[in-house]
Amino acid sequence: MGYTPEMLELIKRVEKSRPERIERAKKGEHFTPLTLAGREEVLGKFHPDYKKEGRRAVKVGPSKGESYPDEFVDLLESKSRLLVDDAALQDLVAYETDVLVIGGGGAGTSAALLAAEHGAKVVLATKLRHGDANTVMAEGGIQGATQEVDSPYFHYLDVIGGGHFTNTPELVEALTHDAPLVIEWLERLGMMFDKNADGRLRVRHGGGTSRKRMHSAGDMTGSEIMRVLRDEARNRQDMITILEFSAAVEILKDTQGRCAGALFYNMETEEYFAIRAKATVVATGGYGRLHVQGFATTNHYGATADGLVIGYRAGVPLAFMHSTQYHPTGVAFPEQNIGLLITEKVRGLGANLLNINGEQFVFEREPRDVESACIIQECLDRNKGIITPTGRIGVWLDSPMIEVLEGPGAVKQELPAKYIQFMRYDIDISKVPMLVYPTLHYQNGGLQINNLTETGVPGLFGAGEASGGVHGENRLMGNSLLDITVFGRRAGRSAAEYVKGLENQSSTLTMDHVRQFHAELQAAGVETNRVSPLVLPNYTREETMEKQLTTHYQGGMR
Repeated sequence: MGYTPEMLELIKRVEKSRPERIERAKKGEHFTPLTLAGREEVLGKFHPDYKKEGRRAVKVGPSKGESYPDEFVDLLESKSRLLVDDAALQDLVAYETDVLVIGGGGAGTSAALLAAEHGAKVVLATKLRHGDANTVMAEGGIQGATQEVDSPYFHYLDVIGGGHFTNTPELVEALTHDAPLVIEWLERLGMMFDKNADGRLRVRHGGGTSRKRMHSAGDMTGSEIMRVLRDEARNRQDMITILEFSAAVEILKDTQGRCAGALFYNMETEEYFAIRAKATVVATGGYGRLHVQGFATTNHYGATADGLVIGYRAGVPLAFMHSTQYHPTGVAFPEQNIGLLITEKVRGLGANLLNINGEQFVFEREPRDVESACIIQECLDRNKGIITPTGRIGVWLDSPMIEVLEGPGAVKQELPAKYIQFMRYDIDISKVPMLVYPTLHYQNGGLQINNLTETGVPGLFGAGEASGGVHGENRLMGNSLLDITVFGRRAGRSAAEYVKGLENQSSTLTMDHVRQFHAELQAAGVETNRVSPLVLPNYTREETMEKQLTTHYQGGMR
């Protein structure tokens, strides 16, 4: 398949400007970064988060009055999938445990491991397979101040600056303090980090970093992290029980208002069941599959905000849910790869972003939101994007530069997964550039937590992308894999410690908080037949659904 003749003709402009750009790069000369005022201007004009259209204030719940994307508010202002009376709930209990972890990605599995290490019996329940999560799709790296010229102090300043000084300071302190400990922990578990010939950890820059602290495993860093975490959890069967294809649809409480487990939907048998737990960790990841404002997404199939919805109904406020991260470089061609993440590492290795004329128009290491806004400006305001045969738009990411700057074979060595993903469509990214456009990548917000991952509801903890505050209004590269491991570990440890101090546990499970939420919906005048959580996204065409007369669909589930 490859690029069309028209696109190949445009690539000649990229090839023409490449020698001069390479010479500048070798001299250490870069495109001039924007000033702070310049960043604010381009964000205000072109970043999707700054638009008033497509968002509205939520009418109910602990964050009532906050403005979020319409797609997310629709889920918050929906009814429960199932309301069960207290007596019947007791009959649905299929498992009892000390700590219940909802979510089988990096945060959830880290939580399960640390809870078990602190003596708690754990049930980890996930709606897909264990490891099906955004973690395995994270490519570029994980940050941590492990080098002599670096420290958690510099890392802290970078995170705060990258987040536009809006971050929750105590969460950033926890993130950066634990980072070197997490790197050491992962290597001890068997993770194969990239290393130099002398055996030292290899580190690189990422966007918005003042020191080289990006650790990687090729361009499959998240997959490598998930490999060791998953193996470790499955080797602890005496302490950790893993349930797959089990979707959490509601938090359960006891009569004292404490979290007491969750209600689940078995996606294979379509049965509901309950897990009674003394403590519960929500680690369900993000909401990319809501496709906010119609953007493509890098997220995995199950990223539908389930944990946010059930946590919110249980009384947990949301933090920073007004802020969504659009990764600057998602694939815009070929069509089969749309939305696929192109790691920031590509720009870290020296690849330039170029418009239709082969011209640089942005410094490649601006923070992600600024970089995305600059690409949108170049395409939609200056009309200097490249149009694909299906009408999509994008700019070039000049990956062949890496072969010159880093040496022949560098693309295959540093970006093995990406090389294969493009070669499937006869595009050799060591010889021709990639076409990219911003893609919905990460929700900066989530359930509000403190540095111990407590949510404010006794016995309920949050970790990873399902929680909010650590990144403020913009996350830097490499801090998501760090976030899930740092706060996953803290959540597991906190939940286990909470269980040890628990006294007078009530035996009665209740969904009274859900009934109260329904009453609040009615009082606010929200009339809806929608139910949530979504569980799976719905890609069925409308004309097809109109003929599915015997089946009522909510999301992808009956």
